[in-house]
Amino acid sequence: MKPVIIDVREPAEFMAGHAEGALNIPLDGIASGIPQELEQLPKDQPIIVYCMSGQRAGRAKAMFEQYEFHDVTNGINESMVKQSLK
Repeated sequence: MKPVIIDVREPAEFMAGHAEGALNIPLDGIASGIPQELEQLPKDQPIIVYCMSGQRAGRAKAMFEQYEFHDVTNGINESMVKQSLK
């Protein structure tokens, strides 16, 4: 299963550059519940979250795990995600 890549930075940060195919769902959008874009995902869907330093992505990872997603990875930042997908 191909991972869903989620950039949890703010829209302005996302617009400055992001990993190809990434969804922009800021951390606040995850904190308020499963984002609408992800409601139909199976709970075993691989998800990679990233931000600028990995801090927000770490919080997003914990939130997704609370929502019972089982395969969530903190990709740290855009550069590291791009490297891991090569």
